[in-house]
Amino acid sequence: MSRPAGVGPLLRRWRESRHLSQLALGLEADVSSRHISFIETGRAAPSRAMLLTLSSVLDVPLRERNVLLEAAGFAPCFRETRLDDPRLRHVLTAVELILRQHEPRSAIAFDRHWDLVMVNAAFVHLLGLTMDEPPVMTPFTITTPPRPNLLHLLFRPDGMRRYHVNWDTIARSLLNDVHRALGRSRDPALEALLADLLAYPGVPASWREPDLDLLPAVALPFEMNLGGTLARFFSTITTLGKPQDVTLEELHIETFFPAD
Repeated sequence: MSRPAGVGPLLRRWRESRHLSQLALGLEADVSSRHISFIETGRAAPSRAMLLTLSSVLDVPLRERNVLLEAAGFAPCFRETRLDDPRLRHVLTAVELILRQHEPRSAIAFDRHWDLVMVNAAFVHLLGLTMDEPPVMTPFTITTPPRPNLLHLLFRPDGMRRYHVNWDTIARSLLNDVHRALGRSRDPALEALLADLLAYPGVPASWREPDLDLLPAVALPFEMNLGGTLARFFSTITTLGKPQDVTLEELHIETFFPAD
């Protein structure tokens, strides 16, 4: 599916994805619904301030707010900083501290493509137990591209998948997350990731379409058979508050907790 052309259709797509009428959006943004209608149909050109107000009310991701601005002829507003940029050092130090404090349980940080940015020692140990050829990663250090992809590690038949008792439940939930991400942003890298995951043996053809009845998991349960011992745990994912940088907004920290 291609991205709608023009700022009006883009804005309408975001409004509809949030299940808001023009009237409801107008009330939240203190703008007349008539003006919103004119913007969406191209009868009025939105100002930069107007687009930022509407995208804030719609909770549009920062990367997509830049897309809206560019579609209207404005320069992007939110920067995208490389992870190795010194300006992010304090943030990544905080991420490292979180991963360290979570030992001896696994904890990871990954980006919008589920590429592993940083992992703790417990997660590296888990990979060693569940993979014949685990990727080489140094705990508490920013991984260098090309980064190992968390979903590929889970979907590969020769990887962690062999040890997950409830793999179908986990994989279906995560694949639905990829579908949702693609619904928010027509990202070629995400499209390629989805295609690769669907091509793995044993992935049902029905998973090519999102399960609209499956709600996002607040805490995803895992069951793993590790040498005859059944380990049960769940994971939670957190983000970095309200960052004004695209890279930081797209950084996620996943921590694993014992369920027994």
